[in-house]
Amino acid sequence: MAWRHGTDRSHSADLAGARVARHATASLAGLVAERGMSRKELADRMGVSPGRVSQILSGDENLTLRSLAAVAEALEVGVEVCFFEQTAAEHREPLETVRPGAADQSRPLAPSHR
Repeated sequence: MAWRHGTDRSHSADLAGARVARHATASLAGLVAERGMSRKELADRMGVSPGRVSQILSGDENLTLRSLAAVAEALEVGVEVCFFEQTAAEHREPLETVRPGAADQSRPLAPSHR
């Protein structure tokens, strides 16, 4: 059934998007914590409300490249988007599972940490 195949792909894309968002928000939360920065301070630097920062860091919304870039600029770090081959386990990783250290491995670092 062709319609069903499309639905499976859509669901798979939704899960993949949620995984990417989860990793991005974990990375951002780690950077904010490393700097000892409050959400209010980050919001002030970004020129947005603390509620908006909470939305971004919660992972509940569809993150855009612009919102990621705004957070990165406020944190004085860069953003890098890359595509890579996944292992079979990564491809099947359940939405609820976060591998230990995964956020640390993919977190963008300030130039002084490279």
